Amino acid sequence: MIRKICLMMITLTVIVPFHLKADETPLSPYMQKIVGQEDFIYVWTLGMEGLGDGSDKLVTIDANPKSATYGKVIHSISVGGRHEAHHSGFTDDRKYLWAGGLDSSKIFIFDVHTDPAKPKLIKVIDDFVTKSGGVVGPHTTYALPDRMIISGLSNNKDYGGRTALVEYTNEGEYVATYWMPTDDDLRGAVKSGKFADGYGYDVRALPRLGIMLTSSFTGHRNYMRDLGELMQDPQAMQDFGNTMVLWDLEDRKPKLVFDVPGSPLEIRCAWNPNHNYCFTSTALTAKIWLIHLDDTGKWQAKPVADIGDPQKTLLPVDISIESDDQKLWVTTFMDGKARLFDISNPFKPREVYSKKIGAQVNMVSQSWDGKRVYFSSSLLSKWDKKGKDNEQYVKAFAWNGKDLSPLFQVDFIARKLGRPHQMRFGAYALYR
Repeated sequence: MIRKICLMMITLTVIVPFHLKADETPLSPYMQKIVGQEDFIYVWTLGMEGLGDGSDKLVTIDANPKSATYGKVIHSISVGGRHEAHHSGFTDDRKYLWAGGLDSSKIFIFDVHTDPAKPKLIKVIDDFVTKSGGVVGPHTTYALPDRMIISGLSNNKDYGGRTALVEYTNEGEYVATYWMPTDDDLRGAVKSGKFADGYGYDVRALPRLGIMLTSSFTGHRNYMRDLGELMQDPQAMQDFGNTMVLWDLEDRKPKLVFDVPGSPLEIRCAWNPNHNYCFTSTALTAKIWLIHLDDTGKWQAKPVADIGDPQKTLLPVDISIESDDQKLWVTTFMDGKARLFDISNPFKPREVYSKKIGAQVNMVSQSWDGKRVYFSSSLLSKWDKKGKDNEQYVKAFAWNGKDLSPLFQVDFIARKLGRPHQMRFGAYALYR
């Protein structure tokens, strides 16, 4: 009970201006929010064999239009080798950025506060699999008070989708492992449908309601396989997650397992304290799902909208909610498009805008003031397109509420940097 009260007190100290829009919305509510112009974009980048040093790296782009190096790469730090760089996340004090490798299961911790323009690698966690009891593929690194909660994608027994959440201190010390519920071991959870597959992907928290949510993807043997070959293998295509899990935030115990067929990926939760819901999108079935607290006080999950033509293989990969809970960006990898949905009625999202960003597109990040939207191209090293469609970029657009207009782009292949995956923002004001 004491821990729960402390969580609530910390949450109440986080001031969120609901009239503003922000890329902060995918990040932890325990972190400081800065409204205004971002100074930097930190891009966690996959190395490409034969391109530059071939290693994964953290790339810093100058994002301040008042700077002489605006839109340019101003710093890059390699971590040595290719680890399948994927997602990254700040600690709750925003002084350190944790970045994971899905193949090697290493976690790289960067100091981003001493010199925000030039992040420094200060620690590598190379015993994640051993310490966690066999978890493989650290994906989301998500800040809780003085803690990082990390969602795994796989395990070291069969390299399938069975996995867990892993907790660390901010100093990089292992705390505990919390395995996902399965049909054979529900771990105290209740199934609301047919599945309890034990798969994992993203994790998000709603502290005011005392819950966490996790989603599900696929295991190492699938995500490290060529996408074309994978899609031609009917058995392998069965090995994708079909669930989301609701957890007790205080004791880290799973409470409820939802059926969300089609591999639900990113989770984005509403900010308004009167809005008790979160969204996800399903990669294989191209739907937006709503996870919400109903009028009887029970959590429900339901599909609320199609993304594009559901008969086509679009592969929705990322979503970003605006902090006024009115709009939701969705990117679809296969057709390279960004789609904007009006979610003012969360039960009936409707597409109001779309734009082709490139031959392929993956992550989307909005600026804190809602005036800029950034996109990156790479999904996974073995899933990215080949030949001329293997575009690798970060593109910045101005958003006026009606249309995206280009600001700048960085060609990561021309710069011999690799495959840009996830973007995080930095600002001098955070540390002054």
